[in-house]
Amino acid sequence: MNEQEQKKFADLLKQSLPPMSRELGRDLWPKMLHRVDEGAHGRQWLAVVFSPAALSSVPWFDWALLAVLVVGVCIFPRSIPIWLYHF
Repeated sequence: MNEQEQKKFADLLKQSLPPMSRELGRDLWPKMLHRVDEGAHGRQWLAVVFSPAALSSVPWFDWALLAVLVVGVCIFPRSIPIWLYHF
C-alpha cells in the first residue's frame, strides 16, 4: 500500500466514524446507586446463590471436584489448613 492509498484509506475512515467526545453524555453514578438499592431490597443473597438457575449453571465436573474435596477433608481433617492456604 503506497502513501496515496494510505491517505485515501485514512480519509475514508475519518468520514465513516463519528467524532468522539471525551465527556460522558450522562452521569452514571445515580444509575449505579439505583441498582445497588434495588439489589439490597430484592431477594436475599442466599436465595440467589442457591436458586435453581444458579445451581444448574455450574458444570457437573465442578460438583464432582467439590465432592472429592469434601470427602478428602472428611478422611484427612489435618489437610484443612493446607486447603485454607490455597484458597
